[in-house]
Amino acid sequence: MINIFSVFKKQEQPAVSGDDIGNVPAHVAIIMDGNRRWAEKRNLPKVAGYRYALEALRDIYNACIETGVKYLTIYAFSTENKFRPKDEVQYLEWLFIEAINTETETLRRKNVKIRFVGRLNEIKKEEMHAKIAEIENATASNTGLNLQVMYNYGGRAEIADAVKKIVASNASAEDIDEDTISKNLYMPNIPDPDLLIRTGGDMRISNFLLWEVAYSEIIVVDTFFPDFRKKEFMDSIKEYSNRSRRFGR
Repeated sequence: MINIFSVFKKQEQPAVSGDDIGNVPAHVAIIMDGNRRWAEKRNLPKVAGYRYALEALRDIYNACIETGVKYLTIYAFSTENKFRPKDEVQYLEWLFIEAINTETETLRRKNVKIRFVGRLNEIKKEEMHAKIAEIENATASNTGLNLQVMYNYGGRAEIADAVKKIVASNASAEDIDEDTISKNLYMPNIPDPDLLIRTGGDMRISNFLLWEVAYSEIIVVDTFFPDFRKKEFMDSIKEYSNRSRRFGR
């Protein structure tokens, strides 16, 4: 049987630079998968993959700045991730805080505006709330790349929260349409992703931006995220630029 999702696999492309790309997507979303498998393949502790993933993320946001991508949205921690082993979740929280400590000044200097999105009210560690506020405030006036970090985020949760907001507004059923729902999502002022990239080879969306990726171009790469660097990102952008988007027409 033919795997219909194989059409989403990234075709082999030569490495490209920013000058080689024609149609650059305004908004790229990334499911950063394969961190634990990357570590296991190297006989390292599973959490080691997350630290190297941070280095890969630096490569990617720099590539976005170079090519003119305006929005980068990354799946950092899902609503399901909190059910992973306790020590792994604790390490991710520690790395989260360390990353903010090390990246705040760099992002501010590079004119990157960062925003954390998801059910942040469910985060119990007060230090994390303080660090989120710290980096968001430090980069609030930046006008370059917009970096959305989806933390304790789930696509179904986002839609459920949008419905709750609409119900609370006493809107009548006749007044509710797709535009109403879009305006009540977590990021109403950000355009839907033009391109969704998933690393690690799995053929699923994993509850990520379920509403927003309705007409996004999808590229799946086998590369685990810690190895998904500038070259691989630019190759994906190049493939996107060669596609024809018809939006069902």
